[in-house]
Amino acid sequence: MAGPCSARLRGEAAAFTAALRTLVNNPQFSDVTFVVGREQQKVFAHRCVLACRCQAFQGMLSGLAGSEDPPSSIPPQGPFVLGNVQPEVFLAVIEFLYTNSVTLNSHIALEVLTSSVEYGLQDLCKLCIEFIKDTLNVEQVCEALQAAVTYGQADLQQHCLAFIEGCTAAVVRTQGFHELSDVVLAQVLRSDRLAMDELDLVQAVREWAHVSSAVLERPVPEVAALPVQELRLPLLAPNELATLESHNQRDLLIPVESIAAAWRSHALRKASRVPSHLCRPRRGTRPRDHHRHLDPHAK
Repeated sequence: MAGPCSARLRGEAAAFTAALRTLVNNPQFSDVTFVVGREQQKVFAHRCVLACRCQAFQGMLSGLAGSEDPPSSIPPQGPFVLGNVQPEVFLAVIEFLYTNSVTLNSHIALEVLTSSVEYGLQDLCKLCIEFIKDTLNVEQVCEALQAAVTYGQADLQQHCLAFIEGCTAAVVRTQGFHELSDVVLAQVLRSDRLAMDELDLVQAVREWAHVSSAVLERPVPEVAALPVQELRLPLLAPNELATLESHNQRDLLIPVESIAAAWRSHALRKASRVPSHLCRPRRGTRPRDHHRHLDPHAK
């Protein structure tokens, strides 16, 4: 006699998701409450859903689920106060936990990405990255790049850098550019494909440095120490270098030895004591007569 057969059959996924969506922020049958953001908005949830979908919530809620303390010491429904997150961002996370999908817009996508990393939600992180890549614009690209570097998202980092390379002049005028960290700005300046002349890049870094100096309350040379190492001063013509040297006396943005090395390259008509990449024109570099002397392959 043949043994019993078994199979796992699946119903319609969309219907299941739609049913769970009705429970998002629904006080009916809710057994935990969050007070979210400066607005102190209440968000209702269900411990079993949060705990089975997210280890971070499991740890947060385990005290409520298994506590032997008297009921008066721990309210059965919380509340948990989350003051540093926007309600719309937290609700997006909750939506994902209930439905495995998320509703994003350009105003919250980066913050939802941050929350997905903090809560260890890799699938939500991937969805956020795809949305950010698809909707990237000049105003947001630097903030996205900063987040990508901060959270180790290499794919998003490369995508943002390629975007900046395509419209560098527009990007350096944004608030996001002036809010980049020194580490991230230095990474941008290492690119050979920036669509901007070196003289303009020097001015952009100077403006960034003055903003950072004011915000961090540190001297300009200190905040700019890392990015200025990536400026390709030997590419500048002698008259440009002389003007730069004059401006530099006001804020000491660029170390004197870096300017001296650029002058030495002009005097010797070759790159001298300068890393080879600092003599390599970028995609947006305007050609100057002396550039042929900097190319080690030129005849």
